[in-house]
Amino acid sequence: MTTRKTLRASGEAMRTKLFGADAATATANSDAVPHFRDLMSETEFGIVWSRPGLALEDRMVCTLAALASLQRQTALRRYVGAALNIGMDILAIQEVLIQIGIYAGFTASEEALDTAASVFAQRGVTVKAVAPRDESLETLMSRGNGLLQALHRDGGNKGYASPDNKVTGALYPVAIQYGYGEIWFRPGLEQRQRVLCSVASFTALRLEGQAKKFGQAALNLGLTKTEVLEAVIQTAPFSGFAPALNALGALSEVLSEVLRP
Repeated sequence: MTTRKTLRASGEAMRTKLFGADAATATANSDAVPHFRDLMSETEFGIVWSRPGLALEDRMVCTLAALASLQRQTALRRYVGAALNIGMDILAIQEVLIQIGIYAGFTASEEALDTAASVFAQRGVTVKAVAPRDESLETLMSRGNGLLQALHRDGGNKGYASPDNKVTGALYPVAIQYGYGEIWFRPGLEQRQRVLCSVASFTALRLEGQAKKFGQAALNLGLTKTEVLEAVIQTAPFSGFAPALNALGALSEVLSEVLRP
């Protein structure tokens, strides 16, 4: 039988798994508030982080995406450390923080990468050199259009993505080249994790229409409905339950079969 006591215990165990020796002080400033740590242990760690249906590293991808999108640098610092603790590759961490720049702005990526770099330096972790990418703009456009079709199928040419829209057409080709054709093909992060990053970022940024679009894209890439559901739920402790519920509302039709027997 699940009780608040058992949730608290499992939450503390998850907290230790994520933060290791730092678990006792992972929320040092808030621990002085009576029972706030218990609340966090029950909800964030005992319920959300401990839910089945999404791998631990995938949950971390969603967490980093939400925190970086909203530029929550203090929490991001803790969770970059937690990502290292669970064995997440440095390049994968960096790629999440780069990808959110498509949605939240590359200044958000710059600040997030600076935060991550300080954690890496503190841990004595060396970032491997990666060969420069110099494909032509034509290659980026061709590759981007191919991915656009794989992700969104018939929906890839609607709304602001419509080729007949002269206004959005002033910017959207850049999104195809660099958003889809460059960033989604960078090494270090699987495309299935990139689409989870997208869903989490759009949820955190309260962009329900895009969350719905990329939730369907995740299914088109072969992810399960449960994984999409869990990606949204994972953001709740970090960007709010209301935005997560709004995104789930937008995704209700897409995910309607998830909770049926």
